[in-house]
Amino acid sequence: MPGSLPYWIAGAIALFWFVGAYNRLMRLRSAALQAYAVLDAALVRQLDFVLARAAEEEPSATPLESPSASVRAAANQLSTLLAATRLRPLNPAGVAAMSTAMHVMLAAWQSLHPDAVVSFDADGTLSRPAPLEGLPEPSTPIAWPEPSAAAEMARGQFNLAVARYNAAIAEFPAVLVAWIMQLKPAAALR
Repeated sequence: MPGSLPYWIAGAIALFWFVGAYNRLMRLRSAALQAYAVLDAALVRQLDFVLARAAEEEPSATPLESPSASVRAAANQLSTLLAATRLRPLNPAGVAAMSTAMHVMLAAWQSLHPDAVVSFDADGTLSRPAPLEGLPEPSTPIAWPEPSAAAEMARGQFNLAVARYNAAIAEFPAVLVAWIMQLKPAAALR
């Protein structure tokens, strides 16, 4: 029994390390889920803005003859995908489909209202500063229908949280915990 004491100590250290690494991954995953909740709310506001503007443009035209029919169809598709993505917000396939639907809706809006879009950076500024040497180039800003920086800031926060989560899963010791607990990398909203 005295010879087994080092094994018990090593086992206890391994267990405490495993629990600590798992808790860290869960905190990062939770941060990504919270960032998605903010992004979801901002995208719902954008959808409400787009649908309200499309409804007030041509109330007398039939839905299929209206020039804003493509905007309404794309907004409805994005709304459906938002609802589906809420169930598993870090699923890469769901986020990719939502990203495509979002870009389709934004392209339809931009073709209908080319002068009514505003492009913000991830920090909410309207101007784009010169890139700093050695730092990665930030993601390309999206032109949003509603003149509010909330959606772009929420997208930037979500992408940052996903990048942190994915980086933590890829680190050597934590990759073992992620493999055992079947944690998968998430996808950023492009």
